[in-house]
Amino acid sequence: MTAPQISTVTANGLSFCVETRGDPQGEPVIFIMGLGAQMTLWPEALLDAYAREGYRVIRFDNRDIGLSSHLQERLQGHPLTVMARHRLGLTVDGPYSLYDMAADVRGLMKAMGLESAHLVGVSMGGMIAQLVASTWPRQVRSLLLIMTSTNSPRLPMPKPQLIVRLAGMGPKGHDEASVVERGADFWRAIQSPGYPADEGRIRERIANEFRRSYHPAGILRQTRAILATGSLSTLTRRITLPTTIVHGTDDPLVRPQAARQLAYLLPHARLELIKGMGHDLPEPLLPRFAELGLEMAEAKASLI
Repeated sequence: MTAPQISTVTANGLSFCVETRGDPQGEPVIFIMGLGAQMTLWPEALLDAYAREGYRVIRFDNRDIGLSSHLQERLQGHPLTVMARHRLGLTVDGPYSLYDMAADVRGLMKAMGLESAHLVGVSMGGMIAQLVASTWPRQVRSLLLIMTSTNSPRLPMPKPQLIVRLAGMGPKGHDEASVVERGADFWRAIQSPGYPADEGRIRERIANEFRRSYHPAGILRQTRAILATGSLSTLTRRITLPTTIVHGTDDPLVRPQAARQLAYLLPHARLELIKGMGHDLPEPLLPRFAELGLEMAEAKASLI
């Protein structure tokens, strides 16, 4: 198993920080991270589980986050007003949408010479993975969708205390201590009640991410991108690829009904609801995530 390699890849007119590990000749697996999260949030143990099985493991910073390109467009409209428009099914304007972020993934694949890949998407990354799979089905081998949704305005909303945080309201401050405190408060609100994480490790991770890159405007633009995209339901139901859906029964951000809707739209998919899981990637559950994803990837390989 080769050591992780970091590179800069130009795709879709932007620059992306990309890490690869595992067998360079193995089947590629692309991990797509969620809203406001750098690629470093993917647990090493999960990535290494794929690498040990001979896969070429790829993760990257989405646009507007981490060490990938940061855009500059200013947002118009109050966040709560924009969220209300989304809930009403009205058009929301933004500097880009998830369709553009899906094109980023396809662009990365082209730039890296990948004809196809397995996709693992978490939260917003799962929405992006759905768009890639429905738009370029021949380029996707299988899907593992973790705590994600179709972005339908008909789905239950996040818990109220999370809406305030997502709107950019709450405690302010852009120094490291303030960012760590704000981040730790958010993670306490979304973490898995059945698998609570160590507070010290959470704070250490947030501090390391702050030192790597701090770009709050990008998080707001990514949030707007989700709202500007609207429902994916029509496109999602086109997906016929091998798919596994994993969701926590205690997710306060993307409620469990989102997974049930995905399973309804994708009747061929496997749905796994995990009791006690919130909106995070708890260490005790990583072996199960890897097992489910690898089973799906290997099932696809047996059909080729």
